[in-house]
Amino acid sequence: MADKATEKPGEAAKPVLLSGGNPQVAKADGDAPVQAYIEAMPGWKRDIGRRLDSIIVRAVPDVRKAVRWNSPFYGMEEQGWFLNFHCFTNYVKVAFFSGSALDPPPPGKSKDENVRYLSIFEDGRFDEAQFARWVKQASLLPGWGGA
Repeated sequence: MADKATEKPGEAAKPVLLSGGNPQVAKADGDAPVQAYIEAMPGWKRDIGRRLDSIIVRAVPDVRKAVRWNSPFYGMEEQGWFLNFHCFTNYVKVAFFSGSALDPPPPGKSKDENVRYLSIFEDGRFDEAQFARWVKQASLLPGWGGA
């Protein structure tokens, strides 16, 4: 975070990057904190964050957004969160909280039998059409923290 003494008037402090380059963004609801997180993602990861957010919003226009535990979360009102993503040193990890119920399930397994992961590396290659299908499916399932 920028030193208050060196900040220019009207200039917001940049978020601290935690281990793996994950931005530290305060817990908040809505699109604005998610966009702040994405803009704070370092280097090539920022483009991945923008692509993920864009695909999610196109697939589920009424998606609910928030930042929790320094990660953007996406969910449905009354159903809870269905996915989040997080920066690591060499990849961006997308977690589908009910991923084992998706058809086909995302490739990365978790200690939690319900959670599945998709890891996106610096080359930025992932099947965007399949990702959109997973997002649509996940938005229809009971999510984490739902009613």
